[in-house]
Amino acid sequence: MTTFNRTIIPDAIRTNGATPNPWWSNAVVYQIYPRSFQDTNGDGLGDLKGITSRLDYLADLGVDVLWLSPVYRSPQDDNGYDISDYRDIDPLFGTLDDMDELLAEAHKRGLKIVMDLVVNHTSDEHAWFEASKDKDDPHADWYWWRPARPGHEPGTPGAEPNQWGSYFGGSAWEYSPERGEYYLHQFSKKQPDLNWENPAVRRAVYDMMNWWLDRGIDGFRMDVITLISKRTDANGRLPGETGSELDDLPVGEEGYSNPSPFCADGPRQDEFLKEMRREVFAGRDGFLTVGEAPGITPVRNEHITNPANGELDMLFLFDHVDFDCDGVKWKPLPLDLPGFKRIMAGYQTAVENVGWASLFTGNHDQPRVVSRWGDDSSEESRVRSAKALGLMLHMHRGTPYVYQGEELGMTNAHFTSLDQYRDLESLNAYRQRVEEAKVQSPESMLAGIAARGRDNSRTPMQWDGSAYAGFTAPDAATEPWISVNPNHAEINAAGEFDDPDSVYAFYKKLIALRHNSSIVAAGEWQLIDADDAHVYAFTRTLGNERLLVVVNLSGRTVDLPRESTELIAGGVTEPDIILSTYDAPHTVVSLANRELDPWEAAAVQL
Repeated sequence: MTTFNRTIIPDAIRTNGATPNPWWSNAVVYQIYPRSFQDTNGDGLGDLKGITSRLDYLADLGVDVLWLSPVYRSPQDDNGYDISDYRDIDPLFGTLDDMDELLAEAHKRGLKIVMDLVVNHTSDEHAWFEASKDKDDPHADWYWWRPARPGHEPGTPGAEPNQWGSYFGGSAWEYSPERGEYYLHQFSKKQPDLNWENPAVRRAVYDMMNWWLDRGIDGFRMDVITLISKRTDANGRLPGETGSELDDLPVGEEGYSNPSPFCADGPRQDEFLKEMRREVFAGRDGFLTVGEAPGITPVRNEHITNPANGELDMLFLFDHVDFDCDGVKWKPLPLDLPGFKRIMAGYQTAVENVGWASLFTGNHDQPRVVSRWGDDSSEESRVRSAKALGLMLHMHRGTPYVYQGEELGMTNAHFTSLDQYRDLESLNAYRQRVEEAKVQSPESMLAGIAARGRDNSRTPMQWDGSAYAGFTAPDAATEPWISVNPNHAEINAAGEFDDPDSVYAFYKKLIALRHNSSIVAAGEWQLIDADDAHVYAFTRTLGNERLLVVVNLSGRTVDLPRESTELIAGGVTEPDIILSTYDAPHTVVSLANRELDPWEAAAVQL
């Protein structure tokens, strides 16, 4: 097992003000989607014992933190993001004893474990929600319950409290005959939103978080945590609700309005996060808190991640993965590189003095980046583009996140029919957009799901070239819960592990570089050649040390842009090439010729 001796970045050269938890500024996080990682019991679903069995692989890769998507008890309507018991493990994944074993074995290898925290909503099968159906129960106002619109029969079309739509399609309101009222669900109807205005809700959440930290986990990734504070008027009414002083939004093409302006980054967001920090994390060391942050601007990211404000360590922002579409994600557009660079520059400059950035292009909700912005049409272009995209991301200032299989250059699933998909969002969107609202053709919608659907990142991890990619035994009685990508015979960990030219080997170098380079971990970031349509270039500076990063995000040879050319006017030698997607001698020649070959990317010491 390979290990790395890390450079400890002195506080004197830190520019993020991240004390007393500075360790994550040169750490790398690896996200695991447990149901697709490793199956050990042959039921077609990954499990906790499977994760434990692969810890040596993750330690060899060099990552520091493992973020687990939810493994709590759940009906699995949204693959575990609908939780029915926060203090138990779903039998699909194992037991609490299995979780304790995973924690112990991970910690032996110096790996931290971060769990997904899903507390904007619960499952509709959670005991809290069941109790809340009784208006006389103490849990009655733990969720956002509202009566039907005056003059409308409850449970009939048009009787919903307002016209908000769910992000998973249809109305954001579901009628409960037991209570005779509607409950708010921004996502699936089986994911009712918790009412964070109620102090008892917050107390229960904090108690649960402390229970897990006491058990030994090392922090939380907080699902859509910036949706917990809703905007209401002085009487507690939501926008568009009868009698509300707040306006509702215009109706979109699917017949509903977007709740985001009234549910994202609401008026009590900072208050709730500060309270969480005090009640859960005060007196604890070495933890990590990262929030999924829809609706958050870079300026707000600076505020929330500023250690002086006592909220979160870092946030996931989404402008850079939401902009390459024509209005909706199901109508994808080619990458507009200057536009992408402007978004990334906004993220970086917002936290140049205080706060911190998270770095990601892939996760369980995003398609595979090598298929999205790279080129998976041939083995050579897949490997080159996967390396270029990796170098581009990891050389920014912030904490990088690697999604399982990204280090192998795994690609989109390339499914061709609707019955191959499992994701609730994709299936609901097809039904609503094609069959109900009729705003997109079946062909266009299937193409959109193939390009952007979440199942692209959820196909089983490709461990080897056997029948089920090593995810489950080739003779297992049950097939994997979703089809294995057919290209697993060519793209897998076994084939890449000892190959010095593989995507895996390149990611090991990227991770080691962050561990051992002060300038990568803490240096200032500056965009250059902002308008170039093919090359993404920026500098990193720390004291008298300076790096130039140049990335050709295209499949053809391009000229090196002006500012980059000027910076290397004195010439570049092989020792100056810190890391490159081609070998160093090749890149020296490319830079001498003031050009970059297809998917050529390099970090150069100036």
